[in-house]
Order: sequence, then structure tokens, then C-alpha cells
Amino acid sequence: MFWQLITPLLIFGVVSYALLRGVDVFGALIAGARDGLNVLLRIVPALVPLLAAITMLRASGFLDAFSEFSRPAFQWLGIPPECAPLLIVRPFSGSGALAVGVELMVSHGVDSLVGRTAAVMLGSTETTFYAVSVICGAAGVTKTRFIIPAALIADLFGFIMAAAAVRWFFT
Repeated sequence: MFWQLITPLLIFGVVSYALLRGVDVFGALIAGARDGLNVLLRIVPALVPLLAAITMLRASGFLDAFSEFSRPAFQWLGIPPECAPLLIVRPFSGSGALAVGVELMVSHGVDSLVGRTAAVMLGSTETTFYAVSVICGAAGVTKTRFIIPAALIADLFGFIMAAAAVRWFFT
């Protein structure tokens, strides 16, 4: 019963606190929505080609062929081979990886080994190239010779440990 009231109580508490402080709640809501639309306008131009590329890779059969080709390696690592497209897309695009993860969950089920592994992988790894570019750009680092390989190795380790955690806890 209490858990069902958390969201309404939280909203009521935030609005009440804002009103007591004299904040224009509606104005703040509109400003936040405007900022959200600005973020959306900045993201969409990069998102559309990434999703188109992922769709083309899937439609061309490349991702399926890669999954079949790499099946022995993935089985040796303990990763369901069906998750191979996720391993390819995740370092490049968080939203593309989310789309692949949703597709895996729809086709295999959210409570399946593949669905659970995909969900844990999405939460255990990073969009490596985006993170490296943002962090290195902010820190003024221009030579990323060893950063990318190290980050990709960390991603691989994250994928392996995500699959292991799902096996340990759910099988």
C-alpha cells in the first residue's frame, strides 16, 4: 500500500515545498520542458543515423551472421550468443543498444536468460566512445591511444560479468 503512494507523495511534497518557497511551479515546469525539447533537438540528428545504421545491419543479416560466427567464443565466455548485437552496438550508442535490448526482450522474453542478460548488460556497461569523447574533451586530453582499448576491454569484462551474474542469480 505504501509503495503505491510514493510517487504521488513525492510529487505533492516537491510541489508543496516549491510553493512554500515562492517558486512559480508552472513556470519551472514549462522551462524544464523547454530544456528537454532542446536536448531532444540536439540528440535526434545523431540518433536517427545510428538507428538507421543498426536497422541496416540487422536487415542485411550482418548481426545475425556475426552472432552465428562468434557463437563458440560467446559460449566459451558464458554470454548468450543472441546478445552479440548488443555487444557491437553498446559501445557506440546507448539508445541504439536500448533498442537492441528491447528487441531481444520482445523476441526472447524479459524473464529468459537472454532478456535478463541483455538488461544487466545495458546497466553494466557504458557507451564507450561517447564517454571517452566527453571526458577527454572536458579534461583537455587529445591523445587517446590507450584509453579506447582499455575502455573496450572494460566493456568486455562488464559484458562477461553481467552474463555471469545472471547465471549465478537466475539459473
